[in-house]
Formats: sequence, C-alpha cells, structure tokens
Amino acid sequence: MRVTRAANAGIPDVSQTDGTLRMPRLHPAPSLAGSLIASLWLACATTIAHAEPNANVMADIHALAQKEQQPLLDTLRDLVSIETGSGDVEGLNVIAGRVADQLKQLGGEVEILQPTDIYRLDDTPAKIGPAVHATFKGTGTAKIMLIAHMDTVYLRGMLKDQPFRIDGDKAYGLGIADDKQGVALILHTVAMLQKLNFKDYGTLTVLSNSDEEISSPGWRSTITKFASDQDVVFSFEGGGTDGSVRLATSGIGSAYLTVTGKSSHAGARPEGGINALYELAHQLLQMKDLSKPEQGLKLNWTVAKAGTNRNVIPAEATAQADARALKVADFDDLEKALQEKIKNRLLPDSKVELKFEVRRPPLEANDASRRVATYGKTIYQELGMSMNVAEKATGGGTDAAFAALKTKGAVVEGMGLSGFGAHSNDAEYVKLDTIVPRLYLTTRMIMDLSTGKVK
Repeated sequence: MRVTRAANAGIPDVSQTDGTLRMPRLHPAPSLAGSLIASLWLACATTIAHAEPNANVMADIHALAQKEQQPLLDTLRDLVSIETGSGDVEGLNVIAGRVADQLKQLGGEVEILQPTDIYRLDDTPAKIGPAVHATFKGTGTAKIMLIAHMDTVYLRGMLKDQPFRIDGDKAYGLGIADDKQGVALILHTVAMLQKLNFKDYGTLTVLSNSDEEISSPGWRSTITKFASDQDVVFSFEGGGTDGSVRLATSGIGSAYLTVTGKSSHAGARPEGGINALYELAHQLLQMKDLSKPEQGLKLNWTVAKAGTNRNVIPAEATAQADARALKVADFDDLEKALQEKIKNRLLPDSKVELKFEVRRPPLEANDASRRVATYGKTIYQELGMSMNVAEKATGGGTDAAFAALKTKGAVVEGMGLSGFGAHSNDAEYVKLDTIVPRLYLTTRMIMDLSTGKVK
C-alpha cells in the first residue's frame, strides 16, 4: 500500500493501484471560482475525515494484515493437523486447549466449557465436545461477538493421507474451509487488534463450539444466550468462492414417521395382521403436497423402511423427511400440519406417531444486519474490491441462526475466507489471496463499530 500527500492540500491520496481508496488531489486554483471550489472541497474533506478513518491508519491496518498472513497460516496448519470429527471428543479436547491457550496469550478471560443443556436429536452422539469462550474487555460500550466451529465431518485416521498443504494460491486440508479457517481468522483478528492497541469496544466475545456439523445439539442454547445482548455477531463460516457475506440462511428440519401395526402370516392369514407398510404409504401420499416453494418451505420424504420377511405382514414401518424453511414460524406451522394429517388413517387399528425436529432455525435478514453488511461493502471498496451481500437464503443452515434467535442486533454470516470443497475428501481448500482482505475487513469492522462509525 502506498500513501502520499497531495501537493498544497495536506490531504492523503491512497492509490487504487495498491488496492485502496483514491482521494482526489487538490491543485492551486488561479480564479475566484477555483478558490470557491477548493474551499468547498476542503469543507467536504473535513467532513469525510470525521466519517472515514485516517488514510495512515488504513494503511497501517492493511500493512499489519499482510504481516499477519503467515502467522495465520501457521495457526491454520496446526488446527488442520488435529483431527476433530464431531464425535471425536478426544481430538476436540485437544483443539479446544490449543485455541484457549492462544486466546489467553492474547489477553482474554478464557474458559473451556462442557455441555450441560443438550438438545437430543435423532443422531446426537452420547458425548458432545467442549466449547471455548473468551471475553476481552475494552473501554467502550459496543458488544461484539465472533463465532466459529472447531468440528469437522471427517473420521479419525483420514489426516495421514490428506495433511495440510499449500499448492499455488490455495491451502488444502480436512476441515480447512469448514471451519478451521474461521477459528484461525478470529484468533488473528484479535491479535491484530492487540497489536494496534485498540480497546475501544465494550466487550469482544469469542465462542468456538465443537458440534456444528451435527446441528449443534450441545451448544445451540449457549450460542443463543451469549448472543442475546450483543450489538453485532459475526459468524466465520466461509465466504464461498466469491467472498460474499450472508444475512439469511435456510432452516433445517427433520420429520420422523413411525407406524405400528401387527404381524401375521402373509400367505396363510394376512387378515390377522395390520399392515404397517400400507398405512405408511397412505400417510406419505397425504403429506406429499405440504411444500410451499413460493415461500421457501420444502418437505421431502427421503428414507423409508418396512418389514422383515417377504411372507410376514409388516408390523412396523418408518420414514424420514428433510424440511427447509426461510422463516422460523414456517416450521411451527409445518409441524401442526403434519400432526393434523396423521389423524387420518387408512387402517384405524394402526398406530401412527410423528416427531419433528428443528435441527437449525432459519436466519432472517433484519435492518441492523443490512446496515452492518452495507458498511462492510464500503470497507472492501477501499481495497478496490467488491463484496456481495446475500439477503436471500441459498444453502444450508449455520450457527448464525441460533445467534439470531433472541438478539435485536446484527448477525452477519460468511465472514470467513473464500474457499471450496467443504465435506469432500482431498478437495477442500481456502484461497490464500483472501486472507489479507478478510483480516482487514474484520479488524476495520470491529474498530468502526466500536467507535460509532457504523450508523
């Protein structure tokens, strides 16, 4: 980054060729009109100076972000080298200790938490890994929270064949994009704030959990509780391939249908049985039209099982459905509709039970989130870059939705590095050239939120 001063004006000129905002140079005006124009520009420049950070400060932050790239990669290598599948409590304890130690070195009040309030889902393991909670106390009033998750979808033993590596402009590794880059980015954003001696926030809260990939059964209530009084929550899931941030994500639900009938010999005495498969088929057919695509509500039955032998009337049949929604209330309405449907049975003597799980609520965009994200776009413009803000959900849910449940503040998802290949063997990577812009963005956002520049 090159910072010069315009001749005879004393106004900084930050060149766009170095990826930052260019401010016009002033030249002496030979006429009265020119003098008036110059005076008006100086008045405007004074106003801008109060609204925009000093160009020297911008240059310092950008230069520090460049210096912080290699330390971040070192941290990322260490995190990727710890196997942390959602069910691998041993590995999750190791990474939690590693993250906690780094946060302590940065001056935070740090604790490693164990889950006590577990929301039992159909696939929740017997044990849930820990979470790392850190608080940094400043001199201001703004409350800002940074969240990311430490767990991955990969199984223990896969690391030996797919270690951390850098190839060209990409860094590869298991869980590197989802979401170890997010953990590393938070750690080094905090490190940058420390090196800048910036403490104008009220509190800076960091929370890293270990069960996001299994819908956060152990830490959803904690995320909601800690986020409830925050002014802003930044979630560091990856920024996709184009560095977008997201203000909305889909909610994820599951429906489980269990039909109990009565077994009997299918050939000698079928009338003595109650065919659970027939009843299941009836239920699925009458539930097939509950989707409302125009409002983003989707229900699709995807798994069904029935029977034990060809010559036995099946006594039990089960089915599972995947549900998606864009509004929290839509899941409540869907569950009511499902419960109403099962009252209509084909075989009156059969027993039909339905369980509905909200695995993850939707994240809905609000005005506070829009204001914060729009400000983030202006910061990216200082780097000569554009940043898309997605207000409509396009993919799966994240922990940002739990953070948004009870807060009136802003929640912005996708603050992490750009990458690709999440959940895929030997193809998951992050783009190295997004490290500096994202460090600059997150640091500037925290600083400007803390000092009241984001309105």
